[in-house]
Amino acid sequence: MTIPTDPKTGEFRRSANHFDARVTADGRDGWPVEAGRYRLVVSRACPWASRGLIARRLLGLESALSVAVADPIQDEKSWRFTLDADDRDPVLGIRYLAEAYHAADPHYMGGISVPAVVDVPSGRLVSNDYPRITLDLATEWGGLHRPGAPELYPERLRAEIDEVNDGVFRDVNAAVYQAGFASKQAAYEDAYQRLFARLDQLSERLAGQRYLVGDTITEADIRLFTTLVRFDAVYHGHFKCNRNKLTEMPVLWAYARDLFQTPGFGDTVDFDHIKRHYYAVHEQVNPTRIVPLGPDLSGWTDPHGREALGGRPFGDGTPPGPPPEGEFAGPRW
Repeated sequence: MTIPTDPKTGEFRRSANHFDARVTADGRDGWPVEAGRYRLVVSRACPWASRGLIARRLLGLESALSVAVADPIQDEKSWRFTLDADDRDPVLGIRYLAEAYHAADPHYMGGISVPAVVDVPSGRLVSNDYPRITLDLATEWGGLHRPGAPELYPERLRAEIDEVNDGVFRDVNAAVYQAGFASKQAAYEDAYQRLFARLDQLSERLAGQRYLVGDTITEADIRLFTTLVRFDAVYHGHFKCNRNKLTEMPVLWAYARDLFQTPGFGDTVDFDHIKRHYYAVHEQVNPTRIVPLGPDLSGWTDPHGREALGGRPFGDGTPPGPPPEGEFAGPRW
């Protein structure tokens, strides 16, 4: 895997999302919401893709939006379906996610990323716009939500959610990569300082409230969780984000455990996929490709005590039921 960095500054530059069509209730982009029409392609290793897995579970969209899980280890053609029989996705019939990208644009030469929403009948990629995908699942797909589904992006809180998300994206979700992929000291130090300054700020915010915005789980919690759950397993060591481990930040550690133990969060997490992907694929960071045995991850199921802060995880709704057969990831130590 080649990591794109600025040759002058050493800063990591994430590629823009090239495919940004939206699946909407009115089909204004040509892609109407229809049960069974689309397939969500993910890697359980990827934090951006994990957002979609969590939102899909919380909203009860499993029967309406099928999921394809790619092998955590990419090859020169990127994400591949070697976890499935005959190394093909059983629904799309393709070996590589790149095939869906090229069905949408035969001349596309950019990166192949997850999550990806693919139109099953045509085999064409619809979107790899990860920030928009989960927001649309929460809003445009409302007619297919399960009874009791939570409001992950309530209209009355959207301005605050967007503000929190902006800071979390810039200084947490993206900053861990900017630290880990930096090719110059100054670029690394800038990302490192922004990351821990923001984590300290979030710790202060969460010391007195159970969730980031309001008293229920929202999109903001999903976006922070997917970075926190990977922190000690990969970002602390592999990406040199080592001022503290998550387990050494009491508020954030309790907050992350609270979410992990909430149906829809921890049951989508596969630490084996996470560790093998980061350590085996990022050869520029880890040339030996040795996957560490640690850290001890069993503490994720320890009591967190966050109930004392009040809050209602699902608001007026209910928890999702068990994952569909074959989809449970869950703790594997």
